[in-house]
Amino acid sequence: MRAFTRVSSCVPRAVVLGVTLCLLAGVASAQAPSSQSSETAAQPVAATQLASPPPTPPNRPPFPNRANEVMPAWLRVRGEFRERVEGFSNAGFADERDDAYFLSRVRLTATATGAHVAATVQVQDARVGGKSVGPTGAPFTSTFDLRQGFVDIGSAKATVALRAGRQEIAFADQRLVGHAGWVNAARSFDAARVTIRTAPAQVDVFGASLVRTLDDEFDKSGNGNRFAGAYVSSGRLLPRGTAEPYVFYRRDRNQRAETGVVGSLEQFTTGARLAGKLPDGLDYNVEMDVQRGSLGPDSVRAWAGHWQLRESLATAGAPHITAEYNFASGDENPADGVRGTFDQLYPTAHDKYGLADQVGWRNIHNVRVGFDVTPFKATPITFNYHSYWLAEKRDALYAASGAPLARVITGADSARVGHEIDVQVSRPLFPQLALTAGYAHLFAGPFLKQATPGASYSGPFAMVTYVFLAEK
Repeated sequence: MRAFTRVSSCVPRAVVLGVTLCLLAGVASAQAPSSQSSETAAQPVAATQLASPPPTPPNRPPFPNRANEVMPAWLRVRGEFRERVEGFSNAGFADERDDAYFLSRVRLTATATGAHVAATVQVQDARVGGKSVGPTGAPFTSTFDLRQGFVDIGSAKATVALRAGRQEIAFADQRLVGHAGWVNAARSFDAARVTIRTAPAQVDVFGASLVRTLDDEFDKSGNGNRFAGAYVSSGRLLPRGTAEPYVFYRRDRNQRAETGVVGSLEQFTTGARLAGKLPDGLDYNVEMDVQRGSLGPDSVRAWAGHWQLRESLATAGAPHITAEYNFASGDENPADGVRGTFDQLYPTAHDKYGLADQVGWRNIHNVRVGFDVTPFKATPITFNYHSYWLAEKRDALYAASGAPLARVITGADSARVGHEIDVQVSRPLFPQLALTAGYAHLFAGPFLKQATPGASYSGPFAMVTYVFLAEK
């Protein structure tokens, strides 16, 4: 929190753009009824009309959000401006290593739709301002570039549909594959995806390569990276539930094996997600995965699981209670030629294992207890408690990004990482503008005190999202 005193001097240019858009929207909406009122003011008013006021015209979005009304029906545009101020205290669990900064992001999207073909283009500009601790490049910065550009053949209800080009890929609650929208630069793939829709199930088959954010040049995919898979979703296999089996293949080169040899990763992730409703207001969400393959001379043998129960309470504020356990295997022996650390692939990992994003789905035991309530209309408040242990003491603690944060090479004395408390609140002011704020504090346990300086970590944020050139 100490670092927030510096942010007022580093407002990035995107803030000016967002404020300008809001002002234009307000001016347009304020001016809309003025001509009508001046025209009717000169007309005589009958005595009977004075008894009751004229009907109030329905609320309309500001002018920039009605741009699609004047465009041809086959063309739709959308814009999004997002500004977030965030920071942290004790980065790397080192005392007084603090920072606070702005993250600004502008996206413009245009979609042209024909009878059986549609084309979408999305450009993005993402910037960071005032950041002094740690990197300032990707994923914080992605200067003006093409984020998505794809063609759809077949409608959203067609039996067979194809999407080809630069695109987002996301499945279920995105624990393994997602767009990482919280991250300023976010994620996209150069990919081809075929969707087959039948009465029993929907099947998605894709081949892709991750797009890398590059400084001062066009973002590119490739570089030896290959990602492919098949994802099935069926609502007929479980009563009041959905079954989603899948398999993902990942190939990447220039990866270092345990022996130090640089080789190629060839890995399969096979798993399933089961989600649905139980009696007494309970919902369940279970996902389990097994990984097999090789990295150069090493073999890959890892697994992970997510088990969640959520209860809806029939009281004021529509509260929910959530309990879950997450596990991901670690590497028991870093020199035995077996890679045991689970690979979380390409997830949307924010707030999956704690709002601070200091823990990912690798080498971890995580117990979470959560409570959310909506005391005011459209204003949910969420509270979460997390407790963490390492799965293997000789392996590292990994962040939500998948990067290692701390490790004791010879093996930690204790697997106890620590515990975390989170609070988050969101509020849409109107359909085009939404506010979100949150705070996380991770109390360092014995492992962090041995592997790092051992200070507790905290991270607050506040975010505003404004949608323009669209109704919401």
